[in-house]
Amino acid sequence: MLDIKYIKENKEIVKKALNDKQLQGTVDIDLLVATYDEYTELLKKVEIHRNLRNSISKDISRVSPEEKQKLLEEAKHVKDELQEMEEKLKVLKAKIDELMLWVPNVPAKDVPFGENEEGNTIIKQEGVVPEFSFEPKDHLELGEALGIIDTKRGAKLGGFRSYFLVGKGMLLEQAILRYALDHMVAQGFTPMNVPVMLDKKYFVGTGYFPWGSEDHYVTQDDLALVGTAEVSLTSYYADEVLDESQLPVMLAGQSPCFRREVGGYGKDTKGVFRVHYFTKVEQVVLLPEGEELSVEWHDKMLGFAEDILKGLNLSYRVLLMCTGDMGAGQRKKYDIETWFPSQKIYRETHSDSYFLDFQARRLNIRYKDREGKIKFVNTINNTVAATPRLLAAVIENYQQKDGSILVPEVLRKYTGFEKIEPNK
Repeated sequence: MLDIKYIKENKEIVKKALNDKQLQGTVDIDLLVATYDEYTELLKKVEIHRNLRNSISKDISRVSPEEKQKLLEEAKHVKDELQEMEEKLKVLKAKIDELMLWVPNVPAKDVPFGENEEGNTIIKQEGVVPEFSFEPKDHLELGEALGIIDTKRGAKLGGFRSYFLVGKGMLLEQAILRYALDHMVAQGFTPMNVPVMLDKKYFVGTGYFPWGSEDHYVTQDDLALVGTAEVSLTSYYADEVLDESQLPVMLAGQSPCFRREVGGYGKDTKGVFRVHYFTKVEQVVLLPEGEELSVEWHDKMLGFAEDILKGLNLSYRVLLMCTGDMGAGQRKKYDIETWFPSQKIYRETHSDSYFLDFQARRLNIRYKDREGKIKFVNTINNTVAATPRLLAAVIENYQQKDGSILVPEVLRKYTGFEKIEPNK
């Protein structure tokens, strides 16, 4: 959430952000500002009437019986007017609150304009694309042949985009997750197992609602299932005031994640690249205010994710996302795409974003600085490892001519085996 004062003073910048993020028509900035102005003017009148009511109440006990009757009549008139104004004040406040939820964050100055993914910029490419002496197979063909991925029985039980990971396939996935989590703990992050069913207000707080509400599952108890541990981790200190000495807060959460993939119909229908449920290790950092510090940590957290891919010896590239291909709440976003040999393209495996105080204002997460001033924290999040998507990348990149899969060296201490072979 942006500061309403910032919106008032920078209306054209906010309107441009709406257009640049392809969110035209979701909120009327002029209406928001006009409603806020009406609210503040009415609030002044309410305060005057409240003071008048209190003054009359004091005078009633001091005057003669004749004057008392006049004051009682005046007090009733003031009370009725005040009640009417306070009711209108509530209506205006509710309208402002609703409109504010639809105002997006303003992109950073170095974010390129673009209407869709075609406007994204490749800023680096790392690793060596593997060369095969044979035509590489996709992860599903390999996984089915090895008996480690079963989408047919998954679909039988859970419908489209459901799957089983079987035997060494499941162990390999767990090895990737544990490798990622151990790496983050080594960087000083606190590991956390997080709740995955949350009150919807925390999805509003992190900026996933109202924009992306259609892509989330909701229980019969009206709780929403998280699509990322970011929601739980970022909301951990909601409505609390930290001390600056506690910052940065560095959290790493592992959780199941659930997404309806409403925008993914017809996309990636084969295999386990785009699925309704998966497991992810996520990193979240809370910082003192200041964009320079957020930029520094944004790049640092990108590096932690790159460490995982470098350790797995996977080729990848980093993209700076354009305005039209980033979330409403994000100030700046990087995506990491990992090489998939069967398609001969890079595919998204990580997302790294900073928000300044956008999420913290919505969640009311504050801190007391060294001078005793209360301020909002700044937030950043990034994927560390999401699987089975990353599992699919490992399977494809480590496939052998005989259909077996080598286990990356850094994972072998977790798996206890070096290779997955047919019929073994």
